[in-house]
Amino acid sequence: MSEFDINTPIAFDPFAEANAEDSGAGTKEYVHVRVQQRNGRKSLTTVQGLKKEYSYSKILKDLKKEFCCNGTVVQDPELGQVIQLQGDQRKNVSTFLVQAGIVKKEHIKIHGF
Repeated sequence: MSEFDINTPIAFDPFAEANAEDSGAGTKEYVHVRVQQRNGRKSLTTVQGLKKEYSYSKILKDLKKEFCCNGTVVQDPELGQVIQLQGDQRKNVSTFLVQAGIVKKEHIKIHGF
């Protein structure tokens, strides 16, 4: 039986790379732009992970004026300050943040359907 080596299968975790690379909402080097479905056709865009030295209210004011939508800054206990905008504004927000020089394009993660 020495010529037949039996290899036992090793447990494979398909999400190991994703969990190691992106530990979720608390990563500090990325800006996460997400969309959340509300009721019916209504949706909500959230932006989190911006640096603390930026004025969230001024960024929100410019975003609201640029995209003609309403929004607010929400204080979350574990995520910090999160910008919320009405509607699906993921592409618009990411291009705005890059053009304004707030975040580099490779540091933005767009989530959602």
